Amino acid sequence: MPALLEVRGLSVDYLTDAGDVRAVDRVDLQVAAGEFLAIVGESGCGKSTLLFAIAQLLSPPAELAAGSVTFAGRDMVTLGERELRHVRWRDYSVVMQSAMNALNPMKSIEAQFADTMRAHARLTAEAIHQRAAEVLRLVGIDPIHLASYPHQLSGGMRQRAMIAMALLFTPQLVIMDEPTSALDVVAQRALMSQIKELQQQLGFAVVFVTHDMSLVSHYSDRLVVMYAGQIAEAAATARLFARPLHPYSRGLLDAFPSIRGPRRLLTGIPGSPPDLAHPPSGCRFQPRCSVALPECSVREPELRAVDGADVRCLLYPVPAEPAAEHPA
Repeated sequence: MPALLEVRGLSVDYLTDAGDVRAVDRVDLQVAAGEFLAIVGESGCGKSTLLFAIAQLLSPPAELAAGSVTFAGRDMVTLGERELRHVRWRDYSVVMQSAMNALNPMKSIEAQFADTMRAHARLTAEAIHQRAAEVLRLVGIDPIHLASYPHQLSGGMRQRAMIAMALLFTPQLVIMDEPTSALDVVAQRALMSQIKELQQQLGFAVVFVTHDMSLVSHYSDRLVVMYAGQIAEAAATARLFARPLHPYSRGLLDAFPSIRGPRRLLTGIPGSPPDLAHPPSGCRFQPRCSVALPECSVREPELRAVDGADVRCLLYPVPAEPAAEHPA
């Protein structure tokens, strides 16, 4: 079956007075219907910019420089704003990072749900109220809170209210930009379990952006690791956690503790991410890599398939093609 979402050669630039900054560089990815894809990496690696490019929500100074985004057979890049408004929320929706900033503090939760539904369908007030109550129950909130304002809800409830809003039209794809970043670890786990349960119940696909690999370890089907605007590694989640290939992926996994197995010393990744206005030559991770080869500083690796994963690293050389046989 064709992918629900297909991204090809996507590049995004930030146009600044000092010059253009390539924040997302030639990204390819696919998401199947009903799949949970997580995108992880350090702050500033381009995760959120990639997400906004996929959702066609970029605003100046960000600009789509190259590539295509195909969703449910539509070329999203060529759609006008009016056409995009028909697709957003109905076919795909976005859950922003900070619910307190995304929700209107001057309107009740029901009023904000009503605005969204009226923008995409002609519904009676009774139908709007019933659907609003239904989606709140889906995320475990009593419909009595439809009359509440954002400041009257806890952080976790506000985030679940945003997820409820994203499900008003039962979209095929829900894009989430670090929705758990402002929550404590207990609330994070509860919200992640809720998202996974809703996904399995309703069948929508998820693109989940986070900086915490451990957060999605038990919930995502596939994992994409980004570094300095590029995909460093992509694989099935279980496969990547069991055997990370890229040195950056290994560094991320070594930076958080496990609750099982023997105790081990946690290690960080030395240095800091590169300035994307002046990225290093060769491999972008090479200045921080403890196993870099001499050629890593001059030759840029390509993303290619290695042992069940896609990895951008020169530690895995391209196999030599067999020599052609010559007739005797």
